Amino acid sequence: MKNLFEPARVADVKARIAMLRPDSPRQWGKMTIGQMLAHCSIGFETANGTTRPPRALMGRLLGPMIKRMAVRDDGVMQKNSPTAKVFLITGERDFTAERDRLVSHLDEFAAAGPASCTDHPHAFFGKMTPDEWAILMYKHVDHHLRQFGA
Repeated sequence: MKNLFEPARVADVKARIAMLRPDSPRQWGKMTIGQMLAHCSIGFETANGTTRPPRALMGRLLGPMIKRMAVRDDGVMQKNSPTAKVFLITGERDFTAERDRLVSHLDEFAAAGPASCTDHPHAFFGKMTPDEWAILMYKHVDHHLRQFGA
């Protein structure tokens, strides 16, 4: 399965990030491109334990079942999937700064490998293994790169 512990996958994602421009049009959703880049960075901060959002009630009920579906194959995340409040980004964001921040998080995650992953439960999915984090992080970034045509 595609994941961000694979060097070739990381190189591909970085090339796609490099394709983005401040005026890249979104294909769906409400975020600006700067907000999307910041949103993806918060995903990495959650995976590495810097950000530790609380478990959502709905996630406690449905998260483990949906997690199995989310990380079982290379299927893509659906457009307009719900977002936890901690991941919502408001206000304008500097495109270049947020792009550089995201690439830095991506490099750190990939270089540290499984040791970079938190044991803090995901806000919706609950307990995650490092491999599940690597798959989910790929799918999340891929989803948002597709959102902006990359």
